[in-house]
Amino acid sequence: MKNLFTFFLTLSLITYSSPGWAWHDETHLAVANAAGYEKWFNAAGADITKIKAGDVENKNHYVHNPPGTVVTAAMVLDQADRYNHSHDANGHLYGAIIASIREYRTTTQTGKYAQYHLAFCAHYVGDLSQPLHNILPNNYNQHNHAATDGIINDEVLYNLSLIEIYPINIQSEGDLAREIARIANLSINLGYQLEMEDRMLSRQEAYEQISHSASLFRAILEYVDRQ
Repeated sequence: MKNLFTFFLTLSLITYSSPGWAWHDETHLAVANAAGYEKWFNAAGADITKIKAGDVENKNHYVHNPPGTVVTAAMVLDQADRYNHSHDANGHLYGAIIASIREYRTTTQTGKYAQYHLAFCAHYVGDLSQPLHNILPNNYNQHNHAATDGIINDEVLYNLSLIEIYPINIQSEGDLAREIARIANLSINLGYQLEMEDRMLSRQEAYEQISHSASLFRAILEYVDRQ
């Protein structure tokens, strides 16, 4: 009985301290597909990796931003050096997008297969638009996170036309960092708005959010193709 109590106590602490969720698989696949990524079926892989890599991977999926945070391009770039660091309590999702592209480019230059780095990037860009990946892991977040992840999951692959792609021009890593910051701020603001209004993300808001991710990832694909 004591061991069973210890198990559930440990599980609850892990669940509270580390939001191990993300948009569910089909939502991530839809973002990558809508962006025109030919390997879109790999976009859920970063969540699968958590089973083996634990916090080495988990910290790449969120940032715990307090209310009032305004993300800047400098903040995004500063996070890149923390990619795959397991002891970064606040997470470093924004830097993970930058770092995964760096690894894709470096691996490509060596002549090795680099697509998995781009697949990780696709996943992180998807997480960028999930509002609860951008706010503190407070009671609202914990109680609503799993349901928010699945809000459109069962239908999204049949409704790719609802994902609206808009033009984003990325000519440099600085441009990319600014676009990441822009979407991060939209997600932070929405996350705390949902908390303040004590309500769930709506279906329409979910499609608007993943449209930001899909638009950014399409721009990233165009950017890396030019390198």
